[in-house]
Amino acid sequence: MRPPMGPGILIAAAFVGPGTVTTCILAGANYGFALIWVLIFAIFATIILQGMAVRLGLAGHMGLGTALLKSTQNPSLKWISAGLILGSLVIGNAAYEAGNITGGAMGLDALFTHPNTYVIRYLYPSLIGLIAGLVLFHGRYKILQSILVSLALIMSACFLISLVLARPDFSQMITGLKPSLPEGALLPIIALIGTTIVPYNLFLHSRAVQEHWKRGRADIPHALRDSAVSISLGGLVSILILATAATTLFGSAIEVSNGRDMALAIEPAAGPLARYFIGLGLFAAGLTSAITAPMATAYVVTEIFPQWGQKRHAFRSIALSILAVGLAISLIGIAPIQIILFAQMVNGLLLPIIALFLLIMMNRTALLGRAVNTLSANILGSLAVGVTFLLGLRLILRTFGLWP
Repeated sequence: MRPPMGPGILIAAAFVGPGTVTTCILAGANYGFALIWVLIFAIFATIILQGMAVRLGLAGHMGLGTALLKSTQNPSLKWISAGLILGSLVIGNAAYEAGNITGGAMGLDALFTHPNTYVIRYLYPSLIGLIAGLVLFHGRYKILQSILVSLALIMSACFLISLVLARPDFSQMITGLKPSLPEGALLPIIALIGTTIVPYNLFLHSRAVQEHWKRGRADIPHALRDSAVSISLGGLVSILILATAATTLFGSAIEVSNGRDMALAIEPAAGPLARYFIGLGLFAAGLTSAITAPMATAYVVTEIFPQWGQKRHAFRSIALSILAVGLAISLIGIAPIQIILFAQMVNGLLLPIIALFLLIMMNRTALLGRAVNTLSANILGSLAVGVTFLLGLRLILRTFGLWP
């Protein structure tokens, strides 16, 4: 019997983390509905790219990391590719992990509003790191992950109710579907893309489908449907968050800088209980993502070094190392918003590189047979890669004063 739920919901739970909540709230608070089009683009691009990862795993019977190494027979190019993959993924996931832990701590702050800053700055992140570490160490993350997905759904319902009660201007929401680039919005746009099309999810998905769907190519239609539905639901949550912030915060004097401030985004519409829903949802989302990011890194490293793949302690050590680095970054004292936005920006800049490799793999008939990309898939995939590449290039050029 075909399993009722595939790993698509885990992918959605991974990208609907505290970074998504923070990034969408800031985008809505600062630019109103003007950046909804970015999320629409990111959702479709995520469905396309994650669908490629699904077909790679089920038709090619390998993860993205293994496929990338097999893309060349030149030993030098192979190790250069491995180094780039490891470097980008480890750096990106370490930053992303810091954002996950910090975002989860912000959720606890919104829940309990503890007056002691040391509790907020050190105890809460350490508690989240400890829980995630225990789960990764014992490997019994599936049950806990299901619970956390349920908690994240509570957050989603809260945003949906708050948006209805806030009575948004739907005509303004529709105008937000038209692509535009408001002044100073380049970083938020890259962050919105980076928080939705998460590079490590491509690696995680290509491995997860192999463990869940056992019939290979025969399960591709089911796996693609599972992926598309789950990602669409996750994307809808992102839109609800941005729209709620745009309705309740845009043009106001409220400054968003922590979990308590985020709760204010919907409290006027949903009442004082909103703070508890948001806090619980942020904590659940942060802990879920704090588990999946190290897992994805461990999957890739053990794929590149297959001799480690049979040793459970190697996988566990790699995952715990990423968790430790992320925890250390979160404890340094950098402002939570800065950590989360930096993590999303790093993802946005890394995405074109990883996605380009995936596109190349998906056109190898010898590897995938009839499951290779169609012309339309190549066009849509190239469009997604091209847009993210140009946005990232513009950001780099502007940093060095080479773009107005």
